[in-house]
Amino acid sequence: MPIRFARALTGHQRSAAANRQLGIALCFVAGAINAGGFVAVQQYTSHVTGIVSSMAEHLVQAQYHLLWVGGAAVLAFVLGAACSSMIISYGHRRGLHSEFAWPLLLEALLLLCFGLLGGSLAQITGLLVPLTVLWLCFLMGLQNALITKVSRAEIRTTHITGIVTDFGIELGRMLYWNRYRNDDVPRVTADRDKLWLMLWLALAFFCGGVAGAFGFTHLGYIATVPLAIVLVLLSSVPVIDEALALLRRLLNKSD
Repeated sequence: MPIRFARALTGHQRSAAANRQLGIALCFVAGAINAGGFVAVQQYTSHVTGIVSSMAEHLVQAQYHLLWVGGAAVLAFVLGAACSSMIISYGHRRGLHSEFAWPLLLEALLLLCFGLLGGSLAQITGLLVPLTVLWLCFLMGLQNALITKVSRAEIRTTHITGIVTDFGIELGRMLYWNRYRNDDVPRVTADRDKLWLMLWLALAFFCGGVAGAFGFTHLGYIATVPLAIVLVLLSSVPVIDEALALLRRLLNKSD
């Protein structure tokens, strides 16, 4: 991966193109983790809509132990988002150019651990829930908060309900027939760039889901290792830049 390209994707200086490219890449990763994770832990972990709905059902049916399972998964997702926000805020207040890269690097390292230790993690229970479930929910909260902060809430990657909704809105605007001309009322027009972006995000999530389901079915937990490597490649350049800059400052002071 070209260094300049990786630096643009996760560096401090943002552009609309970089946000779109990063969003598409993370959508693929989220789709792979969501579908592949379901094969591994029998639960979707990239979004909380279904989890909250199942919690309501379990409450009505007095299945309180399953209600707790859902609550723990939601809590893990929230903690992941909070962790991402804290890391970004810390980097921003200290003027770090790698403020957006660190949450992604953390996700990569945790995902790598999941791939290498997944079988062992599945035997460990935390908050009465398999640690693998909490691990993946935390990862997805971490990632979703990152892309939300980076794109200023324009892009989500761990679920596609909003993506498909935005696609439908822009499609409706594109298909709208401006039959009557009225200079006092603007014409209905579609944001074609946003339309294509939503389409690419949805396709990336789907393709990631296919890859994740296939990988987990045939390879098991180790299928997450290539995803972790991709995230490391995306996030490491700004972190290395920051480290080299710090090293140069220290050497200059010593002189």
